[in-house]
This record gives sequence, C-alpha cells and structure tokens, in this order.
Amino acid sequence: MWKGRFTQQTADLVQRYGESISYDWRLYPHDIAGSIAHARAQLNAGLLSKDEFSQIENGLREIQQEIESGDFEFSMELEDIHMNIEAALTQKIGPAGAKLHTARSRNDQVATDTRLYCRSSIDTLFGLATGLQKALLGKAGQHAAAVVPGYTHLQRGQPVTIGHHLLAYVEMLERDKQRLRDCRKRLNTCPLGSGALAGSTINLDRHAIAQELGFDGVSTNSMDAIADRDYIAEILFGLALLGTHLSRLSEDLILWCTSEFGFATLSDAHTTGSSLMPQKKNPDVCEITRGKTGRLIGNLVALLTALKGLPLTYNRDLQEDKEPLFDSIETTTLALEVNTEMVSAMQVNETTCRQAASDPLLLATDLADYLVRKGVPFREAHELVGKAVAASEKSETPLDQMDLGTVSSEFSSDASEVFSLKSALRARTNPGSPSVENVQREVERWQTYLQ
Repeated sequence: MWKGRFTQQTADLVQRYGESISYDWRLYPHDIAGSIAHARAQLNAGLLSKDEFSQIENGLREIQQEIESGDFEFSMELEDIHMNIEAALTQKIGPAGAKLHTARSRNDQVATDTRLYCRSSIDTLFGLATGLQKALLGKAGQHAAAVVPGYTHLQRGQPVTIGHHLLAYVEMLERDKQRLRDCRKRLNTCPLGSGALAGSTINLDRHAIAQELGFDGVSTNSMDAIADRDYIAEILFGLALLGTHLSRLSEDLILWCTSEFGFATLSDAHTTGSSLMPQKKNPDVCEITRGKTGRLIGNLVALLTALKGLPLTYNRDLQEDKEPLFDSIETTTLALEVNTEMVSAMQVNETTCRQAASDPLLLATDLADYLVRKGVPFREAHELVGKAVAASEKSETPLDQMDLGTVSSEFSSDASEVFSLKSALRARTNPGSPSVENVQREVERWQTYLQ
C-alpha cells in the first residue's frame, strides 16, 4: 500500500498492534456500497470505462457474497476491511481494481463507511426499542388498575398502579429513540470526496454519490469531515443513557421479584438457578443488563478521552472509535431483544401488589390534602398529619384506625373516607397522574402512536 516510500516491511508486532480487521469487518456491506457509488462517479467523470465499472461492481458484489457465506479469507497483513476488500478486488479483476481508489483516501472512505454503519444501526435500534415499548405497553394495559406502592428513597410513598409505573419506562425509551433519531439527522452527511484532508484535484460528483448512498447532502469542510467523530460520541451517549434506563428497569424488576416485594415473577426461561441452593431463581437477565450498562458508559468515556487531545485532522488514535462503537451497538441490540422477551413473559402478582398498597401511610399526603380542602394551610396540614403518623407509630395503631380528632380538631369524622385506595386513585385526574382512567387513556394513546 505504501511500499514506494518504505524500504522495510512492517514489523509483525506493529501489524498485530495496529490491525483492525478483527473488528472492522463489520463495515463490509457499507464499504462495498460506498465503493460502488464511488466507482459510478468515476465512470461518470470519464475515469473508468463502462466495462471497468462493470468489473468493479460485479467483483465487489461477489466479494460481499463470499464474506456473507464465510468463504472470504481476511488478512491481518492488510490491516483493515477496506484494504482487504480492495486487495481481493484487484486480485479478482486485475488492473480495473487498482483504479478504484482514485480520488479517494482511506480517511474519507472510513468516515463514509462508519456513518453508513451508524445510520443502519440506529434504524435497527429504533425498531428494537419500539418492540420493548410495546411489550411494556402490553403489561401496562393488562395491569392498568393494579394498585401498587410508588416509592421515593426506596420507601413507600403514594399509591400508583403497575400500568402507570411501566408507562414511565415507555416514556424513557421514547426519549432514547428521539435522541438516536436526532443524531441520525446530523450524521447523514456524506464525507466521501474529502480525501485525506484537503479534497482532491480530481473532481467527482459528490452530490450524486451522496444521493446514491442515501445521504441528505455532502460535508462542506474537508478537514472537519475527516476529523469528525461527534456522531459516534452522540450515539455512544444515547446508548449509555438507553442502557441506564434499562438498568433502572432491571433494578425495579429485581426488587419486584424478591420475596420481600413479590410484585412480579419472571419466567423460568429468563432466570437461572444456583449450583448449590436448589430453591433459587435468580434474575440474571436483569443483573447482566445492569452490569453491561457500565460497559456502555465506559465506551463513551473511552471515545471522549481518545478525542480530547487530537489536532486536526486524522490521527491513528481515531481507530479507537470502532471497538467502543461496535460493542455498544451490539450490546444494546441484544439487551433490547432479551429484555423485550423477558417483559413479555413476566407475570404481575396483583394480589401481593394490592396488599402492599393497603398500607394506610401511603395515603398520608391525601390526608394532608383533605385538610387543605378544609382551608388549612398546607404546611400546617403537613405538620398535623406528621403528628398523626407519629401517634400512630407510638400507639401501634394503623393510621386509618386512629381517632384523628385527638390529634387536631381540624380532623372531622369524614377524614376516614380518605383511606380508600380506589377513591385516592380516582382523585388523581390531572394529566400524567396515575388514575386508572388516565393510565388506560395513555395506553391507548401509545398504542396508536407506536403502530
């Protein structure tokens, strides 16, 4: 590739240290698509004959078939997927293959391939995230009226429903999808034609290349086009946050499946046992998801650290963008797939949920609201209910069985009506609140939106 300048062969250790074919082989369909578009532009510019273009296109498609069938032999000596494909093409078709790299550098070639890979991956992830939303939505609709404690600080706070709780994750995933979609818009600019850093004296129709590859337009600064890895950082951030949301869902389900909570049961297909304790049913999918989120965050930090000190334009450090990118995309892809299966097969134990939600302390805030409706300032109402709770705990009498009139004359006999879960949920009618009607309405809205 650069034998004209050097008199020594690249050392074996250097080849092993610098090769990327062991992981960037994933770019092969995008490299081939980009090369065909580039060759077509060469044809239109008079740099290739029709026969040469036909040889190149057919040769590249044959190479793609060989890779997909497992018959292609990758060479570490050729460093990366780009040179592996080019060398195979030249070997296959002869001199025409050696013309393919005219007016192109590996720098703009890699940048183009990576953008195509990211664009395709975002489309796949978008669909998988929608699949998990639908699984959560199915459970939310099924358990729209299943009352359960809502928590702050992992302490019981106020009554909500399983449906309302699961819809929170539908919302999170939608934000994740929109972040990825927004990133897709920014990355969908074609850098091919930017050369190594300063374009080329051989002018090809960059707009035609961009159109063939499905880009919205062409990059407008060759140096930025070569140096830019913002879109990879954006994707890694988006996936790290998506992973964080999956990790939070996992933690909720881990808690729900404990004997101490008992709100849900995961299927045998999505849990494992113990090598020693026969009774164990461990939520491994949830725990692995929680653990893998650390990798997603680490990949983002690794890329940002690699980028932070680089002068323009290309530096070999940028090779370090690939492994974090591939790992995050593949990890998130599998995480979305397995979590969708797990949620779909999960069983909610509504009786246990209702028993936990029957704790009258969950309606302490409603009791304060009762006083507010009687004209008591909220801070005073808060203090009075706090005294009632303290008296309840001291006397070991449930709050709903207390004679609240002994705490304050502000409490009338109708205060006992506050302690109705059904009424408490029904009263939460503001948009976004967990009344059964609101939850059912939100489920219907999401079902329509996600169709």
